[in-house]
Amino acid sequence: MTKKSEDQVVDVVLIGAGIMSATLGVFLKQLQPDWNIEILERLDEVAAESSAAWNNAGTGHAALCELNYTPQKEDGSVDCSKAFKINEQFEVSKQFWAYLVEHDLIKPDFIKPVPHMSFVRGAEDIAYLKKRHEALTQHELFKGMQYSEDHAVLKQWFPLMMEDRDPTEEVAATKMDLGTDVNFGALAWSMIQYLFSRDRSILKLAQDVKDIDRSKDDKYWEVKVKNLTTDVTRIIKAKFVFIGAGGGALHLLEKSDIPEAKGYGGFPVSGQWLRCTNPEVIERHHAKVYGKAAVGAPPMSVPHLDSRMINGEKELLFGPYAGFSTKFLKNGSYMDLPTSIKFGNIVPMLQAGIHNLSLTKYLIQQVRLSPEEKLEVLKEFYPDAKMEDWELAIAGQRVQVIKKNAEGDGVLEFGTELVSAADGSIAALLGASPGASTAVSVMLELLKKCFPEQMSSASWQSKIREMIPSFGRELGNNPDLLHEMRKWYSGVLKLDTAETV
Repeated sequence: MTKKSEDQVVDVVLIGAGIMSATLGVFLKQLQPDWNIEILERLDEVAAESSAAWNNAGTGHAALCELNYTPQKEDGSVDCSKAFKINEQFEVSKQFWAYLVEHDLIKPDFIKPVPHMSFVRGAEDIAYLKKRHEALTQHELFKGMQYSEDHAVLKQWFPLMMEDRDPTEEVAATKMDLGTDVNFGALAWSMIQYLFSRDRSILKLAQDVKDIDRSKDDKYWEVKVKNLTTDVTRIIKAKFVFIGAGGGALHLLEKSDIPEAKGYGGFPVSGQWLRCTNPEVIERHHAKVYGKAAVGAPPMSVPHLDSRMINGEKELLFGPYAGFSTKFLKNGSYMDLPTSIKFGNIVPMLQAGIHNLSLTKYLIQQVRLSPEEKLEVLKEFYPDAKMEDWELAIAGQRVQVIKKNAEGDGVLEFGTELVSAADGSIAALLGASPGASTAVSVMLELLKKCFPEQMSSASWQSKIREMIPSFGRELGNNPDLLHEMRKWYSGVLKLDTAETV
């Protein structure tokens, strides 16, 4: 029989102990230190789902190498608008992290410098990459990006990938030395350690949120939580609730019954890596090299040969290979997808399915790939790859957002979506990539939507500018400010040293 404890009252409840909740928690603790914050995590450890190092690319998405952020339009030109936006957002993230490191609130060991490169094969894709380079380098944010089709130059950039490659093969690449590798799991854990080392902040693990309801007096959200260790159920009354539970956010948002949540659905996509087990091979590659996604592939499935630093060890990954599971979380239930289907979202979900048959076909093809076929995909990047040097590793689970567009049709969205109640008392983050890298900008957007009065106050404005010196200004239009910020945070985060992944 489930036991029940006394109700509690807090200012803020953060559901999910990943990078999103950690970022929002740190913001609120800095801006309003007298608020009570409680973080609830279903698992028995912090940042073990989407934020965990083995469950995401850790690229520090800045659109330096990810070709899916710069699509080619029908007229042949390259649309760089999303790349500019994402790069600006990552610049903001690095400023916020540098502030925390500079004030000894977190350690800088979660981030390392590593070149970001894009790699293509064949005349058509080479023409696209050249146009992309020309378009991006006209913008201040991307000055310094190099381009080459010369095999000799590319051998210097990524020798492992050029070894024994056909010398007549048409290939091209871009290289940006400003790239980073980020262990978002380590960053989230460091942030949460800071939070629960302060007064008025509590972290509770093994907490399963069963329901979220409005209190009868409409003053609070009543969060019903079951302790999975003690079997005790309690009600937390919160003035504000943030649902940052990754793939689990949709189910919890539905429980709130806010009108703004109506019509949203989710489509889960799983993934796998090939993880290199040969130290000699790992040591010969020092870059994050992204290729072009297959037709119909979701953004999280853009192939890349990826140098990582995880738990103090250098790693080399290739993938991800997409798959399909009805789970919304890696540690979720196979009933997650079926139980997420409600009367209000079934039509948008069916419409999105009909409009994305190419994605369905792609996922089926990926699921059916044999180990040998997976190796053949790797050989497009690394011709000398041998099966005995690689093992399969399971990546994280992502849930792509399904929503209604302006015409009322259900569409599949590749990105993140912030959903909040009209009164700003509850908010949830849905979706996936570029997610973690843009967490700081996403949480600033949340603060504007959910705390408009405080955000307009002189105290909050002053504190945010202290944490993010460029706040309110576009770095791409302010070259002097951009270079000043890059010099500052590179020094604090140790990105200007010879130590790289």
